[in-house]
Amino acid sequence: MSIVSLIIAVDGFSSCGKSTFAKAVAQRLGYSYIDTGAMYRAVALFALQNGIFAGNVLDVPALTARLNDICISFHRNTETGQNETLLNGKCVEGDIRTLKVSERVSEVSAVKEVRRKLVLLQQEMGKNKGVVMDGRDIGTAVFPHADIKIFMTARMEIRIQRRYDELVGKGIPVSREEVGRNIAKRDHIDQTRAEDPLRQAADAVVLDNSDMTPEQEMEWFDNLLQAKTG
Repeated sequence: MSIVSLIIAVDGFSSCGKSTFAKAVAQRLGYSYIDTGAMYRAVALFALQNGIFAGNVLDVPALTARLNDICISFHRNTETGQNETLLNGKCVEGDIRTLKVSERVSEVSAVKEVRRKLVLLQQEMGKNKGVVMDGRDIGTAVFPHADIKIFMTARMEIRIQRRYDELVGKGIPVSREEVGRNIAKRDHIDQTRAEDPLRQAADAVVLDNSDMTPEQEMEWFDNLLQAKTG
């Protein structure tokens, strides 16, 4: 499918399928896909690798002082055809998806200086349009004038099961209880942080995909695209 270049913002809660949906939309339209959550995960991984967490507490001044040492980019894996996240030139796609990083990413995302750095980078990545970007604040902070804004959600039990299946499928030992606690903690931090909290943009369209198949999601999107662009 080919269409005039647009900016499509996909926001919503963790583990509700934002990335899978956004990737599918980007492929359908021949657009670039940018996973902003992966960028914050990369910063969290950097903090973990460099002792910036003092026990369970994030040393915010230490992280802020090291931000210029962090370079995040994406490249396309020619074998899988998928985008992969690079941290200072090294592929960290697997490392950033662990529960250990998931438990820290919302704390890192709440740091004002981190958000400023990554929002500017995200805006640069999407300035030429023809992009689908997913995250927590795309339609409210990164691209408040995005052409299409979608806010995704799903029932909590569905989100827990999806995240649990993802981790187990990667061979990561975890319990549903651990996953549930992690998702609830991330929801709380994301929604209550001072800097660009997770919230639905006033002009966003809600997609609750709790009981939808990927095919049904694409049918829903096609109808939305037709309504928005004619």
